[in-house]
This record gives sequence, C-alpha cells and structure tokens, in this order.
Amino acid sequence: MSAAVHPVVAAVTDRIRERSAETRAAYLASVAEASGTAPARHRLACANLAHGFAAEPEAGKLALRGRVKPNIAIVTSYNDMLSAHKPFETYPPVLKKAVARAGGIAQVAGGVPAMCDGITQGRAGMQLSLYSRDVIAMSTAIALAHDMFDGGLFLGVCDKIVPGLLMGALSFGHLPAVFVPAGPMTSGLPNSEKAAVRQRYADGKATREELLEAEAASYHSAGTCTFYGTANSNQLLMEVLGLHLPGASFVNPGTPLRDALTRAAGERAARITRQGGEPTPIAEIVDEKAIVNACVALLASGGSTNHTLHLPAIAAAAGIQLTWDDLADLSDVVPLISRMYPNGSADVNHFHAAGGMAFFIHTLLREGLLHDDVTTIMGRGLSHYTREPVLRGGDLSWEEGPKESLDHAVLRPADRPFSAQGGLRVLRGPLGTGVIKVSAVKEEHRRVTAPAIVFDDQDDFLAAFAAGDLDGRDFVAVVRYQGPAANGMPELHKLNPALGVLQDRGQQVAIVTDGRMSGASGKVPAVIHVTPEAALGGPLSRVQDGDVITVDAVADRLDLDASLAGRVPSGRAASASEWTGTGRELFASFRRSVGAADTGASVFGAILPTGAPGEPAHDARDPRLEDSVVRTA
Repeated sequence: MSAAVHPVVAAVTDRIRERSAETRAAYLASVAEASGTAPARHRLACANLAHGFAAEPEAGKLALRGRVKPNIAIVTSYNDMLSAHKPFETYPPVLKKAVARAGGIAQVAGGVPAMCDGITQGRAGMQLSLYSRDVIAMSTAIALAHDMFDGGLFLGVCDKIVPGLLMGALSFGHLPAVFVPAGPMTSGLPNSEKAAVRQRYADGKATREELLEAEAASYHSAGTCTFYGTANSNQLLMEVLGLHLPGASFVNPGTPLRDALTRAAGERAARITRQGGEPTPIAEIVDEKAIVNACVALLASGGSTNHTLHLPAIAAAAGIQLTWDDLADLSDVVPLISRMYPNGSADVNHFHAAGGMAFFIHTLLREGLLHDDVTTIMGRGLSHYTREPVLRGGDLSWEEGPKESLDHAVLRPADRPFSAQGGLRVLRGPLGTGVIKVSAVKEEHRRVTAPAIVFDDQDDFLAAFAAGDLDGRDFVAVVRYQGPAANGMPELHKLNPALGVLQDRGQQVAIVTDGRMSGASGKVPAVIHVTPEAALGGPLSRVQDGDVITVDAVADRLDLDASLAGRVPSGRAASASEWTGTGRELFASFRRSVGAADTGASVFGAILPTGAPGEPAHDARDPRLEDSVVRTA
C-alpha cells in the first residue's frame, strides 16, 4: 500500500525529532509520571470520589467505586447559536449509552467556549478569537483535572475550538482521546456565487437585502459551513492525525451514518483505555511523524492559513518544536491535490463524494508523502484511514475506499496534481517573515511590486475604498498593528471583497499584515501573520506610504525598496478603548504574554527560532507591560 517515505518528508521529520529531543523527552516523562496502574479516581480520597459520583444513579455510583469500568470524560463545545456545534446538543446521552455498551461509563466533564469568526468579523469580539484557543485548552484541562477519568471524548468542529481541545487533551497525554465531529451542513448556495454577491455589495452593486439573502442561502442549517476554511481543515487534520474514526469527518448531521459513527466513537473511546484492553494514550498518537502528516495534509488540501499558527501550538503541547521552515520545505514537495472553495468552486460535500478522506490518504501514502507507521485510535498504521464507513442492515463497518478519484475537478491523485507544490508559502525579507496561501491566487498575481499604502486599522482601509481613494492605482496595502500582542490578531476577512473588486478592475494589489485573513483567504495575494509584529517594533511599524514593496510568492520573498535605518515606529496612537469593551479588558495578560505568530501565537510559551541567515531575527523584547504595545503618534 505505502511507498517508501519521500526523502524530504523523512528529512523534515528527522530534524524535527532532533530539534525536539529535549522537550519531547520532558513531555513524555510527565506523561509517564501521570500514568498509573489503576484508574486515577482510586487515588482520590473518599470525600473527593464521593463528590465525583454524587449525582450518578446507583449503577453509576457502583461502577465508579470499582476498578473495572473505564470512566470517559465528555468535553463539549456545544452551543445552539453556532450551526457547526448545534448537533452536539444530543451527543452526550448517545455517547454515554455507547460507552456503556462497550463496558464503560461516561460523564460530561465540562464545556468549552465556542465562538465564531464568521459572526465576529470586523467586530470587537474578533480580538478575542485567537485568544479563545488557549482559553479552550485551559478549559479542557480544568475539565480533566478532577482525576476522575480514564479517557476522553472531545466534541468540537470550528476554528479555534478543535486546536484548543487538542492542546488541552495533550496536557493529559496519558489519557486516550477520541475526537467526535458533527459533519458539514448540506450544500446550499454555491460558495462562488456567495462570494460574487459579497463583491458586488462591496462595489455598491447589490443591496444589503440581496447580500443577506445570499448569506442565508449559503449558511442554512445545522452543521459546519461547507467551504474549506479552518473548521473543515480541522476535521481533515484530525482524521489524518488518527484522532477521528476513519471517514467520520465529512458525513452530514442527522443521517443514519452520522449517528452510527457517533455511537462508534463512544465505543472506541472505551476500548482504547487500559481497562478496555487496547490502551492508546494520546501522547503515543501525536508524535513527530503524526505532526508531519498533519502538515502534509494541510498543504496537499490547500487548507487554512490559520493552521500555520495552530500546528506549531499543537506540536508544542506535545513537546515538539515545529517551525515555518518545516512547512516551507514540505510545501516544496507536497502537491496540491484538492480544489475546494476558495481554491475552487467545490465544497467539502463534493470532496467527500469524490473519494474524500479515504482516497486523499490513499494517494498520499502511495506516493510516500505520509508516514504510515503511526499510532491511531484504530491501531497501528495510517492505512486504517484508507477505509470508509458503510451501513449495511443497520450495522456499521469499514470497507476499503476508492482507489481512484470520482471527480478530477475536485480531487486528484498525488501523481497528477493541480499543482506540484502545496498551497502555502513562507515569504521572507526585510519586512519580516509571513505566510501566503497561493492555492487560490492565479499565477499572474503571485508577484506584485507596488507602492505601499499604510493603514493602522481595517476600518481605515474600508473608508479609503469607499471614498474612491484606492481606485486606479496599483498598491500594496500594509495593515499593521493587528498582531497577537497588539489586539489579538483579528481576521481581516472583510477586506477581501474590496480587494477583489480592485483586482478585477485590472489593478495590481496585495496586502501585507501582521494580522490574519481567515481560513478563506482568496484570490488576492495576502502575506499574513508577518512577524515580528508592528506592536513589538517590527519593521512594519516603520513602513511609510510610497515605499515600494514586492510580494513574490514565486521566489518566496517579501522585499522593500527603501531603507528603514533611522526611522522610528510610527502610526496612530492607540486609545484605551481599543482594549476595553466586549470583554477585551479581561485579556490584558494575554496581550502581555502572547508569543510570536511563527511559534503559534500562544500564551503558554514557546521557543523562538532565530531568523534565517541574512534575515532579521525575532524581536526578543518581552511585552510584559501594556505600554509596550502602545503605538507612538
């Protein structure tokens, strides 16, 4: 089935292992220390244990008193405002029954917040979005901290929720973990049509009523949004990491197969505990090879740029040091084999129908681009995931998936890809280091040289667009002071329609920012996550209007035809209101302690790699005071 591992994939894996030797060993030592020969609950004092089962029926109390039955924690991101998480409303009783059938018991251990970037776009709440990932990780740890559990079921789908759940689960690496998806909503208004209405609205050619009707026709029911953004990238990566059941990621909610997979997840969680006979702690699943597999899958699928933040943070939670250089080197050899919006017109339902995860993993294994010799919740070998689930007479089983794509416009074999290289590139130069998603950018737009127009806020850009100040000129928009330490690194997705209008008029345009542009980064070249960020004195803070910038996604360069020597940071002075209201005042400690983008933008600490030879190293100043992110007028 699997070919010999590609030499670059092997080399990147080896250097990650060597780089991470000390931190990984420390992590595994902590996991070993937390492990025991008996259920953790039996190390609790009697009063502690009695609190843990006080609300259980008599049968549950008896089970939790004993040593035979594993107790599975359910950690859920359910809320009924968000379509992707609405299906989780009914999951806990279903999972409890499934765990019981497998000889265990389950308790809802806690809930985690789940916010939606789609709702908070352009709003103050977006400044909490990236921070919420680390809050979710901490919330997960709190749920598991009662020492009542022998394994976990983690219910999450969207942007920061799944990475946060995984980071929290990894802090209890001695416990088995099964991640339980909810599936995408059925296809509504095609994403390309929705984007066209957005662009017409930005150009003043569609009304608000027309725009709202298009949005409602696209986002229309329970389930994940169907475009290939961060939420669906999460699902694909969880399956490639071996934390989902095979083929579980993209089955629609409310279908018999979805329901059967949910029950099977509960049963599997019980069986991979020590008491269940197949002990599979998550620390054994998420290792260096698994992290590389996730990187390869992200690149091959043209996945969300947000994972250039999440994957280093997830890796760090397992004691593994992943860098953007690793992603860049993998991107040179990993082909782009899927086209889903915004990289094409199809959505994840079309991807699933074309062969889905079973074919996607099969073709990458066949070309030696994935490690097969990894541990998964199904056992040893990623080849378990070339199978797909089927219902026959009400019974769930797995059969070998397709060995050919059923739609080459959506999913192709790795030896006949859409592009020989992956969908993400890392650009470097005197302005710092940033990421660009090129899978949706036409080749003629992958190199832009134009004067800079500098903005300190996305609303300033939109005001300039509305006033016609950006018409008829080529430019590179520099939108700065949007990094993790400045204001939480909000997505700037609202800028895409306006930039698309200008590009369609024949202007050469690009954007360079220390903020994010969302998992739906589109056709306009966008160099994002630029580090060091402006608020910490990075080069973007010294760029001026008229400086000529080159965005070159072919040569992987981010260049400036001007000298920054002697310039001091400039920009609009920040007001206190930027950090108050909508709960932002509660996150001052996050702004002071958050790490750099290329180490995961996490508050948990990270090892900062030095810059490449001849490139600026990371600004090592520690933003321990709020004043450190106040801009000078």
